[in-house]
Amino acid sequence: MAKPIVRNINMFGAKEALTPLAQSNYYQVSFSSLKPSVTNHLTFMGIGNVRDFISRKSGILCSEASLPASAFTTGEVKGDFMGVPQEFAHTRIYTDIDFTFYIDENYTNLRIFEGWMDYIASGANVGESQKGFYRRVQYPDSYKCDTMYITKFEKNYRRRLDYQFINAFPKSITSIPVSYGTAEILKVTVSFNYDRYIMDVGSINN
Repeated sequence: MAKPIVRNINMFGAKEALTPLAQSNYYQVSFSSLKPSVTNHLTFMGIGNVRDFISRKSGILCSEASLPASAFTTGEVKGDFMGVPQEFAHTRIYTDIDFTFYIDENYTNLRIFEGWMDYIASGANVGESQKGFYRRVQYPDSYKCDTMYITKFEKNYRRRLDYQFINAFPKSITSIPVSYGTAEILKVTVSFNYDRYIMDVGSINN
């Protein structure tokens, strides 16, 4: 087998190859409209303009996001290759993604995510204060958001990296610390589960 060739490193050439590098602070988060059943539940809870807030304002209030990760579960074969074990991929796993949102003074986004999760595990004809309360989880088709997006771009706006998440829903909401100390802007981190994602690269005008 041929050995790799060791080449002299040209520092000017290396600098040119390494720049410009992508930066972390240029991105946009957006949601498609929620399922009507979820929207109706949120409206029943007294949250107004749900569609407008989800489609326009929620992305603006997103202070931090993460690009997705994925991995393969593997199986192992032993004994067929001169005693050298080999792994093979059989299932692709998509990990949850976390979004951190600023909370507006009306707590709208926090109420939306809490209400969304409340709909998923809606109570069944028995009040929560009653002894016999139980939860009945809704069917996935009634609460999963069709598409959710993260668009990563750079300050020159020439190129973009689009991640489209299929059938997303909020899986967990972190606790929010409050104190009598120095006032800080409240934030909430929501972890989303989804079936899969599609990545696409294009120009910003596509």
